[in-house]
Amino acid sequence: MKGLEIFFWAALLLCFYTYIGYGMFLWLLVRVKECFRKPVPRVLPDDLPPVTLLVAAYNEEAVVAEKMRNCLALDYPADKLTVMWVTDGSDDGTVARLSAYPGVVVHHRPERRGKAAAFNRGVPLVRTPLVVFTDANTMLNPEAIREIVRLFSDPSVGCVAGEKRVKEDGTGDAAGTEGVYWRYESALKSLDWRLYSTVGAAGELFAVRTELFEALPEDTLLDDFVLSMRIAAKGRRIAYCPEATATEGASADMREEGKRKVRIAAGGLQAVGRLRSLLNPFRHGILTFQYVSHRVLRWTLTPLALVLLLPLNLLLVALGAGTVYVVLLVLQALFWGAGLLGAWLSSHGVRNRLLYIPYYFLFMNLNVFRGAVYLARHRGTGLWEKARRAAPVGGKG
Repeated sequence: MKGLEIFFWAALLLCFYTYIGYGMFLWLLVRVKECFRKPVPRVLPDDLPPVTLLVAAYNEEAVVAEKMRNCLALDYPADKLTVMWVTDGSDDGTVARLSAYPGVVVHHRPERRGKAAAFNRGVPLVRTPLVVFTDANTMLNPEAIREIVRLFSDPSVGCVAGEKRVKEDGTGDAAGTEGVYWRYESALKSLDWRLYSTVGAAGELFAVRTELFEALPEDTLLDDFVLSMRIAAKGRRIAYCPEATATEGASADMREEGKRKVRIAAGGLQAVGRLRSLLNPFRHGILTFQYVSHRVLRWTLTPLALVLLLPLNLLLVALGAGTVYVVLLVLQALFWGAGLLGAWLSSHGVRNRLLYIPYYFLFMNLNVFRGAVYLARHRGTGLWEKARRAAPVGGKG
């Protein structure tokens, strides 16, 4: 029984550390560091560098007009900002719509090969020292490019991650809880950067020094994460810029959100294998600690530990291991019960934020197993089915 108890507590501590403990420990480390070394403010250079804003798109006819209004409203000198669309397999009206904007560079290929292939095709055509990546369905704040450029004044920075925000308009169901998750993620990313480096960038908005770009395998599922972490593996840091924001709508419903979570989980598992050099603390030091704590555990051991906790707890109670295990079993039952009730309410169109939080947490972890199956079945392709959003960010189609 002793071995069973050790296994149970190890699984419980792993779950706690991954989702709560790491954030607490990270906050403490940052406070200690900043007691001895205050952050250095970065100043926007007087001579702003030329920048390319690259939009990799597939069948985005519905958002072209809104996205272009957003691009043209960016507070950056027009003669130093190139807007480039790389359309990969678009067979709707995306290219025709873009023809209405003569200042936009459009590279279209009729064959759909995936986002990584679009990056590989588009970035070599970039003639500016910095390239900013953004999605067609996300809208940037006017200061975004300036704020990103400001952080590149630090020569140790090779990539800058913007802040993703999820707009909840009340039309989606439990997927609105996605916004709560991203606010927590944003806090962790900020702390990671203040300690050393943010762990990966989100494709909605991030930028790299063009010279650091390396072609990605075309079957890469998390192109943004792998691209940014490859740069970190070279010794360049990933800065986090909460002043540069990218806003998109929440998924239309949990079925659509499930598509995203499965792809992210599959891509995460794929990335762990392809970025295995980052698991060497003797080579990468603190970056390895951050990478394992913030990402690797979420995509590998922690979901497994989470699903094992309940049967382990039941077995310990059945063996009469002690009152503490009875209490923990009741707490687990309440948590899983709240999650299941949240799922049932979601399927009936009833919104309850309190119940959606355990539902979304369990939903996110259980989709890791679906992601593993997806990865096994879709080896060799980086294509995926896009998730529908509840509504366009600006309320226009």
